[in-house]
Amino acid sequence: MGGHLDPKNGVFLGTWGDLGCPTPQRITSYSLSPNRQRPLAGAGHAAIFNTFRRFRHQVLYVAPPFIAAYAIMNWAIERNEYLNSKPGRLLEGGEE
Repeated sequence: MGGHLDPKNGVFLGTWGDLGCPTPQRITSYSLSPNRQRPLAGAGHAAIFNTFRRFRHQVLYVAPPFIAAYAIMNWAIERNEYLNSKPGRLLEGGEE
């Protein structure tokens, strides 16, 4: 396994695959962390429950203004249609 010192060329490490050391030293191994191996692990499950939790906490801040705006807009549309109809014009004193 080991090589011998060659004064002209330096140290001979051996033939291909035989690098001259009896045991491998300084072996470096690489691995991925669990969150890199499965980057979307549990994302669907967490998204459903997290969305429900956030919705539940914010619905009372968002829904009442939207409901009020919808009711006012619906009343305005119906009132506009009535005032532009034949009975609405007669009631307001306009001509047919």
